[in-house]
Amino acid sequence: MKVTYNWLKDFIEIKISAKVLADRLTMAGLEVTSLEERDGDFVFEIEVTSNRPDWLSVMGIAREVAAITGRGLKSPRSPGHQVTRPPSQPYFTIEIEDKKDCSLYTAKIIKDVKVCRSPDWLKKRLELVGCRSINNIVDVTNYVMFSWGEPLHAFDLDTLSPGRIIVRRAKKEEKLITIDGQARILSPDILTIADPEKAVAIAGLMGGKDTEVSESTKNVLLEAAIFNPVIIRRVRQKLGLQSESAYRFERGVDSGIIERASWQAVKLIQEIGNGICVFAKSAGHAQAKKKTTNFNTGLVSKILAVEIKPAKIKAILNNLGFKVTASAKNNLKIGIPSHRPDVSLEMDLIEEIARVFGYENIPNTSPAVTSQVLACEQREFASLIKTMLVGLGLNEAITYSMVDKDLIQSFGLNSHNTIEILNPLSSEQEILRPTLIPSLSRCVAYNLNQKQTYINIFEIAKIFTPSGSQPKEELTLGLALCGTRTSLTEQGLFKEEVGFLHLKGTVEVLLERLGIRGYNFKNQAEAKGITLYIGQEKVGVMLSLSRQALENLDIKNKGVFIAEISLDKLFAHVDLRKRFVPLPLYPAITRDVSLVLKEDILIDNLLETIQHSGRPLLAEAKIIDYYQGKQIPAGFRGLTISCVYRSDERTLTEEEINPAHFLITQVLVDKFNAKIR
Repeated sequence: MKVTYNWLKDFIEIKISAKVLADRLTMAGLEVTSLEERDGDFVFEIEVTSNRPDWLSVMGIAREVAAITGRGLKSPRSPGHQVTRPPSQPYFTIEIEDKKDCSLYTAKIIKDVKVCRSPDWLKKRLELVGCRSINNIVDVTNYVMFSWGEPLHAFDLDTLSPGRIIVRRAKKEEKLITIDGQARILSPDILTIADPEKAVAIAGLMGGKDTEVSESTKNVLLEAAIFNPVIIRRVRQKLGLQSESAYRFERGVDSGIIERASWQAVKLIQEIGNGICVFAKSAGHAQAKKKTTNFNTGLVSKILAVEIKPAKIKAILNNLGFKVTASAKNNLKIGIPSHRPDVSLEMDLIEEIARVFGYENIPNTSPAVTSQVLACEQREFASLIKTMLVGLGLNEAITYSMVDKDLIQSFGLNSHNTIEILNPLSSEQEILRPTLIPSLSRCVAYNLNQKQTYINIFEIAKIFTPSGSQPKEELTLGLALCGTRTSLTEQGLFKEEVGFLHLKGTVEVLLERLGIRGYNFKNQAEAKGITLYIGQEKVGVMLSLSRQALENLDIKNKGVFIAEISLDKLFAHVDLRKRFVPLPLYPAITRDVSLVLKEDILIDNLLETIQHSGRPLLAEAKIIDYYQGKQIPAGFRGLTISCVYRSDERTLTEEEINPAHFLITQVLVDKFNAKIR
């Protein structure tokens, strides 16, 4: 957008130099990309952002100058809305086929005009902003467009068929020669201005050659309208046309200025073209909706960290065209003008105040940050768990929340204690699933049928159970393992069939990485699975699919191991804080103990007993070897337990360790009937 220093002076008294004004406009958000002195004037070239179509006019820039200099506008007096000599009968009617395409169309007829060369002042103004002078009538329409931001178009009235002006979509393969001399084939997605016989202009872009104003023109039809910005943009792109009017229409024209701009053009045509306005008519309605918002001036200092007096705030907003009235202490009622559709919130107003007040006048301050180690919500935890499981080699599965009753019943669940869909789309979507296990099991079966030899999948989704009037939703994690895992080692290709221990190991790694402590696994013989507890709270189960379930899924010669964990319960125990533990100052001494004990003894109970018995010298106890074979009786297993002894105060001696280690072996014999080897 180009504007001149003297042109701005028509709207506001300016006491600062063009160079200073350019700097201040830039600091207020209107980036002046160049300033050039030409023919005794200064030309500003301003980068206009897409959300500020009001800056595409001298009046819009003058508003900004008024705000940053604190001076009021001296807007030219309105020429008045009047027709010099009303006609004895109407010249024509205006018809708008679709108000979405054109919300308002105004037409004025000026008779007995004299088309000639523009006066020097008008010609110079236009040429300084890069607009070529055509003739006095066309130049007036361009001058008003640059001044007020409302594109206008002048037709030679005598070239139009009488009766009607129609705003309509083009007919298929309709032809029009535009003023650039190009013959164009139109289509129904192009909006046109037409008379009863033909299209005479492409709306908002370019007029037709046959109806342009020339030296022979005597009577002029002056058009001012509001067109749909989306249509103008699409047509411009389709036809490859670019014009100053299209540039404004596709960004949105201020509906509150259309009449004033139109009458301003009539006044100028009458002054420099000797014409007489004899007819004025409009169709449609584009009165901008009056928008207001409440504004608390106390927010300004809170957001900007600088004190700005209420009087200054009012002055800034008033100069920008907002209507400011006081409603209560520190509260203002702000009327938003039609040229500012981008403003609706208090924060928008604070931004306006900040840029006019000057960003350079706002001190640099550090934001107040409250130290918070953990600031994750449930969805962030869920995303973190997904990342961890993918890192462990699992693949995410997504299954439907609705399943069929037969699938639920095949897993031994009661389908009557579920939430049924009243109008299911199919028989496979009859109920909301109360568990993820059937869905994941079916997913495993599908992958096996696709010749996959190793399936390791997980899903995080909600399950649904009846609970009074409102169903209970619970975010749940499901894991499923099946098949043969293959890995490449130094010794060659290694294959192993996945089982419960692989599933348990995956769950343990996940719990450890989430910082969860105090968890344990307990056998549930009646449920044929393992239950996961955190403290005394049950949070999940691990199980191996029964033979009947495998047969129902047509899974043969494979075991399927599934875990289901309530994330709603799990999240309460997550602790992602990292704690620094100093490295040991004194060396450790390791003693191993090998033993044979019954298979049904839980390893967790065994290790917990060892830890308790070895206090305070025992730092760690872990299983380092597990074996069964000819030397081990049936129903028993051999274990080797590594015991690590350490003190934070000194290097331990044999005399201190021997009694502690003997006590541990004695407890293993007495409590678990273990046989020490």
